[in-house]
Parts: sequence; structure tokens; C-alpha cells
Amino acid sequence: MISRRGALVAGSSVLATVAAGGGVYLTATHDKPEPPAPKSVSPDGKLLWRNWSGIQTAYPSARLAPRDEAELARMLKTASAPIRPVGAGHSFTALVPTNGTMVSLDAMSGVTEWQGDEAVVLAGTRLGALGPALAAKGRAMANLPDINKQSLAGALATATHGTGVKLQALHGDVTALRLVTPDGRVIDCDAGRDADIFQAAKVSFGSLGVISQVRLKTIANRRVRRRVWIEPFDEALGQAEARWAQHRNFEFYAVPFTGLAVGISHDETDDPAEVRGPDQDSAFLDALKALRNLFGFSVPLRKAAARALLASAKPETAVDEGWKLLSTDRPVRFNEMEFHLPVDAQLEVLAEVVATIEQERPDVFFPIEVRRIAADDAWLSPFHGGPRGSIAVHTHYKDDFSFFYELIEPIFRRHGGRPHWGKLHNLRGQQLAALYPRWDDFLKVRAELDPEGRMLNPYLRGLFGLI
Repeated sequence: MISRRGALVAGSSVLATVAAGGGVYLTATHDKPEPPAPKSVSPDGKLLWRNWSGIQTAYPSARLAPRDEAELARMLKTASAPIRPVGAGHSFTALVPTNGTMVSLDAMSGVTEWQGDEAVVLAGTRLGALGPALAAKGRAMANLPDINKQSLAGALATATHGTGVKLQALHGDVTALRLVTPDGRVIDCDAGRDADIFQAAKVSFGSLGVISQVRLKTIANRRVRRRVWIEPFDEALGQAEARWAQHRNFEFYAVPFTGLAVGISHDETDDPAEVRGPDQDSAFLDALKALRNLFGFSVPLRKAAARALLASAKPETAVDEGWKLLSTDRPVRFNEMEFHLPVDAQLEVLAEVVATIEQERPDVFFPIEVRRIAADDAWLSPFHGGPRGSIAVHTHYKDDFSFFYELIEPIFRRHGGRPHWGKLHNLRGQQLAALYPRWDDFLKVRAELDPEGRMLNPYLRGLFGLI
């Protein structure tokens, strides 16, 4: 038995060697060129903003970075519209682009006070910085998403989530928030004060104003045991429900064209720390891309090679504080579509998605992420009214992602899927109103707080059915 990292790194070399011996070395090593890069400065001298994956761009006429809430309120009063808040740029949809004003809250970061076990956190705080800040007080967030680079406000705005049948998305732990409206008003709200604004603002895409701070429930900071293993895809499907019931956090990745899946569990433990090893995801993706380049012409051959390379990899374990293990660095850029399905349809939909990709898109090599999230009551939360199972389809940033809309989204929609607000989708207006019982209530609150639509860029106007 060898470690997964050893298998993947060695396997990439073996694949290249086999390819060279077979006279197809160029096929194995050929990589697509970088997508065309937009100009760093527009003809009228405006600087480029670009999201993490590179598909969303803008040349805002003004960029604001308030140092505190009072300065934020003053700035919003006179800012040129559309006014759009920006965090880490990890959304794939066009929530941020504007030719008006872009507002960064990076200077408004940190935990400002504690109210019992609840932390008051400035909205610009990055999730990766919030973990150690809470741990210093012996506390932690109940859950974390797959990536922790986002700002807290950005994560809340898009209903960012982790995984766990008893664990809500991040906004589910918000007990109060402060919203600065486009006219400079500051509104403190919670379940008892301006409750409608509170339920609307917890997931609001930055369309009501700019959240300046939130009050978060926390839990005791505990060590967790992280376990990662590879198994047949059919076994992962058959065991998924039992594992969601068994583990505090459980998710798995279906790996197209391999017949395999990668399981990941986290459970609280008092065992001593076992430091997490070096990142292996990049090596894993390199091996999957090499398999595609070599054997993309034959699904059976590609699956056989994948099983020979990966199936005997040894499970990995690590023990550490949860904030150190629940999120992962993702240095390889990608684009993504994620929908949240009724739980009784999730695994059936996953099987259909995998089969569709294997039949129609041999260029795909990224794994498909599968998670489960508890219900909450935020009006535009995808988890409003009941738990949901998420399926996230990825493709390399150099590859075409139009198949998301042509092949994958119709499957999700046919089964009542709700889109992740930060991930690619084509739903608009009445299509979304049919999925969200409080959609019209949200639009009413939005119109009251921003009657002139100063927080709305063209994408949001289309999303809300206003154009």
C-alpha cells in the first residue's frame, strides 16, 4: 500500500512515460492556452477588477475602502451607482461587476466584542482569519465551507455552506446584523427588531445595502479527526445516507471517468493532534487531467487506468482543531455550477449527472462535490423550508463550461434544484419566485430600503426580474 500522494505524483510521471513510449506524448502533455486576458487598464484609465476564476471583470469608476461604519455610511450617500460590495471574488456569477462604485470592507475586519458565547464580527473579516481569532477565546464556528478565503459578508450574501445533516449554512449562525443602506442609514436588526429586514438581509447578494457587522453563535473549539479515502462510486452512493447520519461532517466527490469516489469525514475527538500533511489535491487533479489527455478517446480504458492508478491508495487521517481541517486550499482555478436538491432526489440526480458527463463531455476531469445541509429560515436561503443536498460540478478554468447550462442545469431544474447564489446558473425572475416562497416579500423589503436601485447592477436587475 502506498499513500494517495505517492500514487498520484508517481502516477503522473508514469502516465507521461507511457504516453511517450506509445507515441502520444504531445497528447498527454498538451495543455490549453490561457484564456484571453482583459486589459489591466480601460481606455479611460480605469483599473481592472477580475474574479478568482477570471470570467467576471469590471472597470469601476470608483473604489472605496471605508475604515469604519461611519465612513461607510458617508461614502454610500454620494457614491455613484451601481454600488457593489466586493469580498474575495470567489463568486462565479456577476454579483460584483459595476462601472459605478466598488466597495471593499477589507479594512473593516476582526472580532470587536463578545456577548456571552456570541462574537460580534466586522463584515470584511476573511473566514481564514476568523478561525484563529475565535480559537484564541476557545471558540469556533460551527461549520466552514470548502474554501475559507471569502469575506464573512460575501459568504453570507451567497448562502455559503459546509456539509453536515445537523449543520446549517453560515448565515444560520447569525443572530443579529447591522445594515448600512444606500442613503446612509444604519439599521440594527435581529429576530425581534426589524425581523423582516433581518430575514431578508442574511442572504441578500449585497442588494439591500452593505452589512457592516454581524453577531455569530459559536461553539467550543474542538479537535476533529479528518479521514479521506477512495472507493468505488457505487459503494459511495450506497453508503452516503448512512455516513451523513454517522459523521459530524461528511461529503464525497464523484470522479467522472474513473468509477471512483473520494470520501471525506470529520468527527470530534479528544485524540492528540496529527498534523495534516501537504496538499494533495493539486497532484490528484494533475493525474486526472493526464488520464483525460491520454485516454479521453476511450471511457473503458480511461476508467481502467484510473483504477490501476488510484484505487489502492491508502486512506489519510489528520487530527487538529476544526478550523484548520474543514477548509482546503484550492490553487487550481475552476468554474463551477452548484444546485441544492431535495434530499430524496440528490443521489439519483448525482448518478444522472455523472452518466451525462461520461456520455457527452470526455474533456471533464474535475471531481463533483456532494454535500448535505440543514434547513434554516432566511428568505432567500436555498435551504429555506427543509434540508437540501448539494451537487457541485466543476471544470478547469481553461475549459469550456457551456455544458453547465446545456446539459447539467436542466437535470437540476427538473428535480426542483435551487442554485447556489455564487455559482453559475441561468435562473431569473419568475423561475426563482417559483422556488422561493418569500421571494416577493424579499423584493418588497429591497424596494423599501433601496427604492432607486442604487445597489443593483445589470445582473441583479435581471435576477430580480426588473429588466
